[in-house]
Amino acid sequence: MADLREACAQRFTQEEMELLDRAIAFAKEAHKDQKRESGEPYYTHPEAVARMLFDMGMDSHTVIAGLLHDVVEDCAAVTLDTVRTNFGEDIAIMVDGVTKLTKTGKSDILTKEEAQAENLRKLFLAIAKDVRVVIIKLTDRLHNLRTLEYCTEEKQIRKARETLDVYAPLAHRFGMGAIKCELEDLCFQYLWPEEYQNLKKQIEPQQRERMQTLETAIATIKTHLAAAGIEAQINGRPKHLYSIYKKIQRQNRVVQDIYDLIAVRVIVNTINDCYAALGIIHAIWKPVPGRFKDYIAMPKTNMYRSLHTTLFSETGLPFEVQIRTFEMHRTAEYGIAAHWMYKEGRANRDELDSKLAWLREALELENYADNTREFVENIRKDFFSDYVYVLTPRGQIIDLVTGSTPLDFAYRIHSNVGNHAQHAKVNGAIVRLDYKLKNNDVVEIVTAPNATPSRDWLKIVKTQQAKAKIRQWFKKANREENIQRGKEMLSEAARRQGRQLSELSKAEYFDDILKRFNMSDLDDVYAAIGYGGVTTGQVLHKLMEQYRKEAKAQQAAEWLEQKEGQRPQQSGQQGRGVIVRGEPNMVVRFAHCCSPLPGDPIIGYITRGRGVSIHRADCPNMADLMVEPERMIEAEWTRSERSTYTASIQVIAGERPGLLMEISQILLNLNISIKSMNAKTTGDIVNVQLSFDVSGADQLESIIKQVKRVKLVNEVYRINV
Repeated sequence: MADLREACAQRFTQEEMELLDRAIAFAKEAHKDQKRESGEPYYTHPEAVARMLFDMGMDSHTVIAGLLHDVVEDCAAVTLDTVRTNFGEDIAIMVDGVTKLTKTGKSDILTKEEAQAENLRKLFLAIAKDVRVVIIKLTDRLHNLRTLEYCTEEKQIRKARETLDVYAPLAHRFGMGAIKCELEDLCFQYLWPEEYQNLKKQIEPQQRERMQTLETAIATIKTHLAAAGIEAQINGRPKHLYSIYKKIQRQNRVVQDIYDLIAVRVIVNTINDCYAALGIIHAIWKPVPGRFKDYIAMPKTNMYRSLHTTLFSETGLPFEVQIRTFEMHRTAEYGIAAHWMYKEGRANRDELDSKLAWLREALELENYADNTREFVENIRKDFFSDYVYVLTPRGQIIDLVTGSTPLDFAYRIHSNVGNHAQHAKVNGAIVRLDYKLKNNDVVEIVTAPNATPSRDWLKIVKTQQAKAKIRQWFKKANREENIQRGKEMLSEAARRQGRQLSELSKAEYFDDILKRFNMSDLDDVYAAIGYGGVTTGQVLHKLMEQYRKEAKAQQAAEWLEQKEGQRPQQSGQQGRGVIVRGEPNMVVRFAHCCSPLPGDPIIGYITRGRGVSIHRADCPNMADLMVEPERMIEAEWTRSERSTYTASIQVIAGERPGLLMEISQILLNLNISIKSMNAKTTGDIVNVQLSFDVSGADQLESIIKQVKRVKLVNEVYRINV
């Protein structure tokens, strides 16, 4: 670790160096028996993270916390108290912030999804207390992705998916552009290797011409700015691949249509120099219409400031120029890290707090979520998605999820503004409340004391924040009314299924529902349906499942009880893995209504002219079959040369990129061929039906459990197709 120590000695005080030396010795000892997947000693990882933090200009405590960031999580002998005793409270808080819950003795997590959600919740709360936590976490993740080549393919895909879903958007939110771009390109390489290589090949043919254009532009700009007396640092860079890929996908374009594959950065001393340089550059090359953006006058919410313009070169090849000050450049590259200077006084801390307003808004979503998983998912949807940037009448920039409406804007400003919204004005003109906001719209909400939310608003708003606040209003408005409304809605839904609500209202039927939605009694369920917290479909599906299960089990038990004591006869017909008792030479076939699998309790039904039809004991048609009990016959599974049977499942999940790929990958990893896959998207919900071959019920159950672990998957259950 001499390299790290020598670097730190150039900036740290003697007291800070003594603490660093103790941390180096501590980390070496804690990780001495551990190896990375590359075969290197494990401590090379925290050393690299600490050095990256130092190079970003972070303070000594952050560098030391980076060096110690894995000691509690990966070393059984080290506790948080050990870190606190040896290195102080400040460093211990940061180490705790990046340590997973399962390693702190506080976890009673039962599923992988819940564990991930709880760990992310813990991370968000830790970031809110000390933003240095996110800088350590992102640096740690970046170094892990740089060395991901040594991991298994399964781990590569899992880590890359998690990074693209959470950590790259987090880096963007905190303005850490350099880390965000590198994370995205690394994830792109592992998640879509074919598309990654194809895009590289498409870009390469014109790469030499682009670099020549870049070099010519840099030399020309240097000459003209020097002549004008403007000091500048000028360099060029190609656009990172994932941003090009996203633009191609989003805009349905080809590489040749992308204007800004290369960019020139002009870094000057003052804001006045920025605008002076822009004027000089526009006098040299013709700008592309509609491609100028002034992020100095209107900064992005992640603190990014710069002037952007796209120009036509002499050869006709377009290129982008970004103009900024040195301070703006540091912020563009390092984001929040560029602002984290403890020694510069209180004013800097106050400025930093204002930059974290979005995080406080995100954490407020916990007040409206039924569980941690929903809370984390709401943050992802509202704060880690593509945005539109709109303005208040006073010029404050508000970022909202693409597709947001004036109602989303109103609820972002304040709950009372949303709850009493009467109508909206966009750019001075009255618009409908379901109007889709666009970049740079100036939005004004007109309120009235007697205006209140409509339940139809839940179909209009896009953000989870707005939906949660509308539901909260209805939840508080009138509980008794919600209970009555919810009961009526569920009763009507049950009638459409041919059942009375009284048949489905057994207390034990509701146990799973109460547990899943964190409710205490039946009235809570009715109230939640009434104010829109849960849907009738979510509740009725579970109730019908319990009802059918009990009814079929009872019917099967009664029939089997009648047959109790009857011994199997050797003359029984064995076919397709099934032995039918007492009926020789019978043809056996499997009923499509319930698609039985080896391991399922089964019953035979003697058909007219088509042999014995094999049904599951809990077949949905069992009630009809039992009308003729004399045609029922015992059957049981036996070994068969037939190794596979067709099974089908229904998956209900939140819509996101890569969902179907991850589900398919589970089956491919098990060498299971998919016979059919149908997906239908309604709003943010995807319904997927899958049919595939399995060896039996046990394998199907294992597959269902694995699919349930996929991110955003809400329900998975067996169906009959």
